[in-house]
Amino acid sequence: MPWSKGWLGRVGTFIVALSAILTAHAQQVPALQAVQSFALTDTNGLILSGGKAEPVEYQGRKAVLLTTKSEDGVFAFLKDAQFQDGTIEADLALKVTTPPGVRMPGFIGMAFRARPDASHYEMFYLRPGNSQSEDQAMRNHSVQYVSAPGFDWYKLRREWPWLYESHADLRPEVWTKLKIEVHGRSARLYINGSDTPSLVVHGLKGEDLQGGVALWGYAGEEAYFSNVKITPAQPQAVENGGEAAGTWDVNCATDYGRFAGSMNLHRAGGTVTGTWSGAFGANQPINGTWRNGYVDLSFTGTWPNGKPGPAAATLVGGSDGDSAT
Repeated sequence: MPWSKGWLGRVGTFIVALSAILTAHAQQVPALQAVQSFALTDTNGLILSGGKAEPVEYQGRKAVLLTTKSEDGVFAFLKDAQFQDGTIEADLALKVTTPPGVRMPGFIGMAFRARPDASHYEMFYLRPGNSQSEDQAMRNHSVQYVSAPGFDWYKLRREWPWLYESHADLRPEVWTKLKIEVHGRSARLYINGSDTPSLVVHGLKGEDLQGGVALWGYAGEEAYFSNVKITPAQPQAVENGGEAAGTWDVNCATDYGRFAGSMNLHRAGGTVTGTWSGAFGANQPINGTWRNGYVDLSFTGTWPNGKPGPAAATLVGGSDGDSAT
């Protein structure tokens, strides 16, 4: 059957969406798991890593409080929760406990597709203290996507500014409804029941396609959680270990318009090489890396049609057999 292959890229400071049409192999569809609900009125259903969890009452409802002194944060895994595709919903609230005058926007979130030792995971987290700032740059750091290992906020912000974080209307010390929707290598974050996502991520960077679900808090604060609900969806037909080598027909959508070209890629272990031809120049050398199907490629060229300056493109995506995102 036809399958759309999508990449995310950057040309100069411009975002690029790349796609091609390939054929995907049919895959067996696993059985759908049941909906799981966690009231979090006690800590019996949690497996803790890096901090402390205790049952409390906060603003009129029973909840679990997470605290830690670790700058890696505290993870509280939900027992028997395994997640691949679907939705994760939770109520959460945050109270900053750092001394007055110390800047602390707060950090609270949910990890998914996580390993039990918290060495690998995908995560969305909130920074309520940034949301109401008079500084627009701070406001834009209200919600964040990260992935471990290798893709923390610093790397994502420096290499892909404004793509993995956004503004959302948040308040500290009040209950906030969070919903994470995951399908294949794409995820969306919704706040307080909105039909419009606050953050959209195409090309999740995690090495694992399924794993545990964990509450997450940070040092210098009190992180409260209640009413977690996990609703699985039929997993999309994606798999790790896909091959990047081959010839790719590419359509690029940029702020300067749409352009086309092709990539001829070769792989030797974790190293990817090849050429780009089309818009931005002919036979431009491509260099990059491959990690279990996840690729990071780059090439340089010149903007076509008299556009200003050189073009420096970075393409990132996950290859799933004969398809990718």
